[in-house]
Amino acid sequence: MKNILDGYNKIMDLLFLPIAFVSEIIGTIAGFGSSTIALPLSLFIFDFHTALALVAFLHIFGNISRISFFKHGLNGRMLLMFGVPSIIFTLIGAFLVESISQNLLKMILGLFLVIYTFWSWSGKLQIKQSFTTSTIGGSLSGFFAGLIGTGGALRGAFLTAFGLPKEKYIATAAAIALAVDITRLPVYLKGGFLESRLYWTLPVILIIALCGSFAGKQITDRISQSVFRRIVLVTIFIVALKFIIDWLINIL
Repeated sequence: MKNILDGYNKIMDLLFLPIAFVSEIIGTIAGFGSSTIALPLSLFIFDFHTALALVAFLHIFGNISRISFFKHGLNGRMLLMFGVPSIIFTLIGAFLVESISQNLLKMILGLFLVIYTFWSWSGKLQIKQSFTTSTIGGSLSGFFAGLIGTGGALRGAFLTAFGLPKEKYIATAAAIALAVDITRLPVYLKGGFLESRLYWTLPVILIIALCGSFAGKQITDRISQSVFRRIVLVTIFIVALKFIIDWLINIL
C-alpha cells in the first residue's frame, strides 16, 4: 500500500512541471502572472503551503531568466523607488499569512484591478512616475505578494500605467519580483512549507523556468509595444476576474 501511495505522489508531483512551463511562458509575455497561474493549479496537487513554496522557487528561477534575457532594459531608478518598498511590505505580508483573510483580500484586489483595466483601456488613466506613486505601487504589490503569494498583477498595473517600454517593463518587473521572492521564501521555508521529498524537483524547475522564459522572449520580440500593452491589460483583467470568482466560490 505504501508503494502505491508513493507512486501516486510522484505522478502528482510530475504534474506540476507542465504547469510550471506554461506559466513561465505566459509570465514572460505579460511581465507577470506565472505565480498567478501556477499557484491555483498547483492547489489541485499540493496543499496551500507546499504550493506556495514551490511556486516561489519557480518565480525566482523564472525572474532570474527574464532578467538575463532582458537585462538591457533594467531601470535602476525604478528598482530603488518601487523595489525597496516591495521588499519591506513583502515581509510584512508573509508574516501575516496566517492571520488575515486571504479570500477578502483577493476580492478587494480583484475589484481594484477590474476598475483599473477598464479605466486604462479607455485611455484616460495616466499615472505619473514619481517617488510617491512608485512607493505606493511597490508597497501594495509587495504586501499582496507576501500575503497571498501573488502581487504581479498589481505590480503590472502600476508599471503599465507608468508607460514603460516592454523591455524595461519586463526587466524591471522581474528584478523587483526577484527581490520580493527572495524576501518571502525564507519565511516559507522556516515555516516548513516545502517537504523534503520535493527537493528533487528544484533543479528540474530551474530548467523549465529557463526554457519557458526563453520561449516567452521569442514571442515578445515579435510583437509591437501596443499589442504588448493590450496583452498585459487583458492578463490583468483575467487575473482580477479569477480573484473575484475565488471570493464568490468561498462565500457561497
